[in-house]
Amino acid sequence: MLSSAPIYNSLKPMKFFIPAIIYFLLPCAALCHQQDSLLSVLKMEILRKNEYDTKKEQKIIRLRNQLQRVPSSDLEKQYLLCDQLYWEYKDYLFDSAHVYTKRLIRIATSLKHVPRRYESQIKLGFIQVSCGMFKEAFDGIDQLEVGLMPDEVKFRYYQLKTRAFTRLSMYNTNKFYSPVHQSESMVALICAIQLSPPHSFERLSLTAVLYNNMNKTKEAAACYRRLLSNDTLTEHQMAIASHNLSNLTEGPEKRSLITKSAIYDIRTSTKETMAIFRLAELLFKEGNIEDTEFLLKEATEQASFYGNKLHNDEIMTAMKALEAEKLIRLESSKNRTLTTLICILAAAITATGIIFYVVYRKLQDVRRREANVNEQNRQLDYLNKKLSEDAIIKEEYIGYFFQVVSGYIQKLEKIKRSSERMIRHESYKELAEIARGIDIKKERTSLFDTFDNIFLKLFPNFISSFNSLLKAEDQIIPKKTEVLNTSLRIFALVRLGIKDSQTIANILENTISTIYTYKFRVKSKAIVQGEEFDKMIMEIKFNDQEKQAVNS
Repeated sequence: MLSSAPIYNSLKPMKFFIPAIIYFLLPCAALCHQQDSLLSVLKMEILRKNEYDTKKEQKIIRLRNQLQRVPSSDLEKQYLLCDQLYWEYKDYLFDSAHVYTKRLIRIATSLKHVPRRYESQIKLGFIQVSCGMFKEAFDGIDQLEVGLMPDEVKFRYYQLKTRAFTRLSMYNTNKFYSPVHQSESMVALICAIQLSPPHSFERLSLTAVLYNNMNKTKEAAACYRRLLSNDTLTEHQMAIASHNLSNLTEGPEKRSLITKSAIYDIRTSTKETMAIFRLAELLFKEGNIEDTEFLLKEATEQASFYGNKLHNDEIMTAMKALEAEKLIRLESSKNRTLTTLICILAAAITATGIIFYVVYRKLQDVRRREANVNEQNRQLDYLNKKLSEDAIIKEEYIGYFFQVVSGYIQKLEKIKRSSERMIRHESYKELAEIARGIDIKKERTSLFDTFDNIFLKLFPNFISSFNSLLKAEDQIIPKKTEVLNTSLRIFALVRLGIKDSQTIANILENTISTIYTYKFRVKSKAIVQGEEFDKMIMEIKFNDQEKQAVNS
């Protein structure tokens, strides 16, 4: 009887190993699921953004109606309502925020209330810095006298200077000026921290910035985590804290934080934000092109709506990078497809050669190879639903090539047999008759007619589209005995992608100077000139039925 003790002992380590694997893998799976869930929530919130914006607009309309009903003599009430409207517009719409800030300054000036006037000028400075209007912001800062400010206004003043110098150092990275701006920012930051209310959102946020400037990222992150654990924060404050903390983290946590920030921004109708743009950058690095494009479009709408040209330019640069990446992927796919087709073509040509040079018993093997090639073609057609026009044209003319070559081989074989028979019987007159019966011109005409018919099958509207590029009196109409004439055939080859004049001359059995002459005559009569004419030729539409066949 076999003992089970050795087996049991060998399984002992598994008691610890398997739970350890589960312990480490489950959090990773949960984190990935959480990220996908957050991204889904964000996309749903973006689709609902009009609801949030409508609520905000309704609140703004109520405040504006109240402001209209206030007597012109009641400047105090006007100031309070304009202040509320400023806060509603501050991160929503730059132009309106600017209008009400200017009005606040005028009312405070009329009231001869210096602290309020300074506070209003500081508010103006914040929105100017957000839009990159550094000169205007610093001109306003220079007009303020710190000694005339109460502590609350003084705190906002230093907070503005901190932000202005920080943004300027990021915008102007010159090695001579950037350190000066960073130094000015640090001085203002320390003053702002000292004047901020203890245990407030502002105190912890600014302290985190100070730690970060001192390269103490752990301490900075701890400040933001402490803020996020506070249940009393507004959604806008949660968005700010989450976004700032994301700048100090990496990996899945970074993505989760910045996604949460974007969700809060949508819910609060915050348009002056970069959270969605930063999330799009992360997804782009991960290779998630579809969601990147969706988020970049939303970021563009936000920046355009708010009126922030700096953000808009940055987003446009990212959009160009996205389009470039999409183009690279598309071209890579085309190259892989073309390479596969070339390999198939080479295999087909090899198989065809074997058919004519091996014995009959090898024929079955060749047919099996051809069947494999055809199966590969069917698989390629299935996998490449969106096969490009270029590939379809090549397939059409490859079939045409095999048909013509096969026909000529049959003719040659027939002529060879007849010639051998006549030579054996010394029937030289009959042999001469066979030679005279070969009409090269007729064969060439037949070849061109076949080419023309296949081309018009692919591009049924080619002649009318081509003539639309010419004046009415200069339009080229083939004769009744022609399918295409030489001029049309030259540009048909161009439409197929054969642009080299020497190659066209070889195909049509003309001199290169003749081809240049034909091209020059046509282009000189065109309603568009130069490269634009060539571009319009290449844009002549492909057969819609063929396109549907590719997509199906």
